[in-house]
Amino acid sequence: MLAKVYSSATLGVNAYLVEVEADIQQQLPLFITVGLPDGAVRESKERVTAAIKNSDFVFPAKKITINLAPADIRKEGSAFDLPMAAGILAATGQILRDSFDDYVLLGELSLDGAVRPVPGVLPMAMQVQQEDNGIKGIIVPKENAPEAAMAEDLKVYPVSTLKEAVHFLEDESTIRPYELDISSVFSASRKYDVDFSDVKGQESTKRALEVAAAGGHNIIMIGPPGSGKTMLARRLPTILPDITIPEALETTKIHSVAGLLSDNTALIATRPFRSPHHTVSDAGLIGGGRIPKPGEVSLAHHGVLFLDEIAEFHKDVLEVMRQPMEDGQVTLSRATMSLTYPASFMLAAAMNPCPCGYFGDNSHECNCTSAAIQRYMSRISGPLLDRIDIHITVPSVKFKELSSDSCGEKSEVIRSRVNAARKRQQERFKGEKKIFCNAHMQSKDIRDYCIIDEKSKSLLNLAITKQGLSARAYDRILKVSRTIADLEEAENIETTHIAEAIHYRSLDRNLWL
Repeated sequence: MLAKVYSSATLGVNAYLVEVEADIQQQLPLFITVGLPDGAVRESKERVTAAIKNSDFVFPAKKITINLAPADIRKEGSAFDLPMAAGILAATGQILRDSFDDYVLLGELSLDGAVRPVPGVLPMAMQVQQEDNGIKGIIVPKENAPEAAMAEDLKVYPVSTLKEAVHFLEDESTIRPYELDISSVFSASRKYDVDFSDVKGQESTKRALEVAAAGGHNIIMIGPPGSGKTMLARRLPTILPDITIPEALETTKIHSVAGLLSDNTALIATRPFRSPHHTVSDAGLIGGGRIPKPGEVSLAHHGVLFLDEIAEFHKDVLEVMRQPMEDGQVTLSRATMSLTYPASFMLAAAMNPCPCGYFGDNSHECNCTSAAIQRYMSRISGPLLDRIDIHITVPSVKFKELSSDSCGEKSEVIRSRVNAARKRQQERFKGEKKIFCNAHMQSKDIRDYCIIDEKSKSLLNLAITKQGLSARAYDRILKVSRTIADLEEAENIETTHIAEAIHYRSLDRNLWL
């Protein structure tokens, strides 16, 4: 006999329906899986066999052929266990149901018949919700139910065992659809564990981070060890503009595909913060591998990618970031497929000013030679620095500031100003297709939206010719000054805005000679 059950699989961060066909023939016992299965799918025959037997069903001593269609796309993971078991039971007449075309089944089976959670459920559920082929709902592991329920207008039925799934297919009244209020979950999850008020001193750096958040600018902090660079960076997501529900869903899809959602987590409702170690590979940073997975740049989508001690990263690893920083996405091309992962992130980096870390510090003596400092700084290429708008020097914190009882502004207060500045930018760029904040402006847009007066031009000329600023700093200064003007609710860029933006170009000055 032949039975067909629907399942689903992911391809990149999107999903597609998979028809699981189970054919039973009166031949010598054999279990074959076709349709480009990977190792985990091929091994499912052992899990399915034991789960069926240990759930008090009869496993047929016949030839079993499982086909996963479409057969020209490689199938990965263990989510096909449950539909394969259901297909076998349906083909042998152990499930009393005429058709299985109205449900999608997902789940890994343990040997005792329990249904375990699987990654990628949210994109699968969203794909099922978009299908117009009579599918009424999706059957998922109990732990994945909150995640699947984020797909609106889709009935989600959680199951804990194979036997429970079979009983539901025979009698749909045995399980009630899982209910979830997306707005309530979104509101309840929008909490950060850290706050900018935790940081003592460093007011100028806090201001630079506020400007970076308001305009979506990439930022690098240069300072001695212990000056608070990492502490400040970890609090950067708390002052970014409020994440929207569509952004949260897109971010959650990526983390779901990567298998990084914790149990019963329905939605990532805060800006992600990713901080990979400097030993990360290019595949770990960008994505890929034998089984392609999203990299750190995609996991930081709509959030912050923090590279601590950026000069210690392998140079070839840093260089592969240039294209995602420009395009907002990563395309992985292989011989058999091409996958695209979103990667619209804000880069925050930190580094020491020299190999010993104390160049320019008043409290410690630096023993590095000029040549050693130059070699250290050259580990970051010009093209990469060209994509970082703000360079800020972070000095050591003085004892008076550390011992003070006063706290700085809370993240909520700073975020309100950032939200207001972003709103002005959205109004300004509402006719543009690919510009959503000041950092996205290209040379043509800068000429249109960053008009300055003669006094400001004179100041820029002085900065470039007298202070040793590089030519590439010109456009960056104008973009950052436009953001500063937005924070100040100013219609035009003024000289004070230009002066502050010039201050945020530390690496363009001749400080390292």
